[in-house]
Amino acid sequence: MIPVNEPVIGQREVEYVNECLRTGWISSAGRFIEEFEEKWAAYCGMKYGIAMSNGSTALQAAVGCLALEPGFQVIMPSFTIISCAMAVIYNGGTPVLVDCDPRTWCMDVDCIRQRIEEDVCSGARLIKAIMPVHIYGHPVDMDPVMELAEKYGLAIIEDAAEVHGAEYLRFRNTAAPQWKRCGGFGHVSAFSFYANKLITTGEGGMVLTNDRGLAEKARGLRNLCFRPEQRFLHTELGQNFRLTNLQAAVGLGQIERIDEIVARKRWMGQTYTEFLKNIPELQLPVELPWAKQVYWMYGVVLDESTGMDAREFAGKLREKGVDTRPFFLGMHEQPVFHSMGLFVGERYRVSERIAKQGLYLPSGLTITEPLIDVVADAVKEALS
Repeated sequence: MIPVNEPVIGQREVEYVNECLRTGWISSAGRFIEEFEEKWAAYCGMKYGIAMSNGSTALQAAVGCLALEPGFQVIMPSFTIISCAMAVIYNGGTPVLVDCDPRTWCMDVDCIRQRIEEDVCSGARLIKAIMPVHIYGHPVDMDPVMELAEKYGLAIIEDAAEVHGAEYLRFRNTAAPQWKRCGGFGHVSAFSFYANKLITTGEGGMVLTNDRGLAEKARGLRNLCFRPEQRFLHTELGQNFRLTNLQAAVGLGQIERIDEIVARKRWMGQTYTEFLKNIPELQLPVELPWAKQVYWMYGVVLDESTGMDAREFAGKLREKGVDTRPFFLGMHEQPVFHSMGLFVGERYRVSERIAKQGLYLPSGLTITEPLIDVVADAVKEALS
């Protein structure tokens, strides 16, 4: 079975972990945590990094450190992982959903604008933030999102869990366009370092920000809101979202190879596209001119003319030794949220279609051109 993903752990990561074991710095303090935070923040063009136990807790802390008023709303795509909605709900807010762009599968900017204008016209002004979620390695179109946030005084909570090293071309319609890495746009941004991400710590995440106050707030939320002047005196409730020095040691070793990892992922995506581009029944990932896509996962969307949905297609591929994973199921289709009275009766056509017809193929760093050829042949056979 060709797996969907396999992490690659190098010798430097092993050396750093051995140092943790040798010195006894194995818990949530130590030099590797600080270096990991500093180097990842710098790589993404941000001042402060706050390591977290995983990507979901990073999102929860990112929303929490903004200290938004109870009842606040955050615009986000329906087509995303449930962690995004959970982070808002756990902090006393309500997610407001939009559909996605059928080309990039990222949130549709025109839908964001419509949601904001409806909120303004109603006089409620409950929307306090936008959560752009970069999907499967392709950036959200951030310039118009940033313009909307500035115009209406909204915070940007950037979910960059799937776009390590991806870049976006800012100000592309001006005389001075500028490439900027994803994760560097938000008032706060959140990363995941799960085993299938470009940079991994096994489990792990990070909040990034340029605001010192938000960084201090996030550090408090991560560590039970201990007060610096008196450790066991609490004036706020926090969580234990700490990352260990052992995990940070792995992450630091990974960062040292980030350029190699990004190049490998881009090669993988481009090679898949070359092998699959002449199959009319498949929609392949795009790389729009203003994006440097990192193909976190190589997703495909199956045309309905095949008479199959993604689940049946995945079964045929599995019979041929190719493992796959389904696309996200939209937040508006989640029974748990319906039971809470959320999103009942809402429809997002693009999200629904790609959730039903989409899956991603083996996309790990260990995949080779001969294996991609095998996968492509299996795809062609399954479709025939």
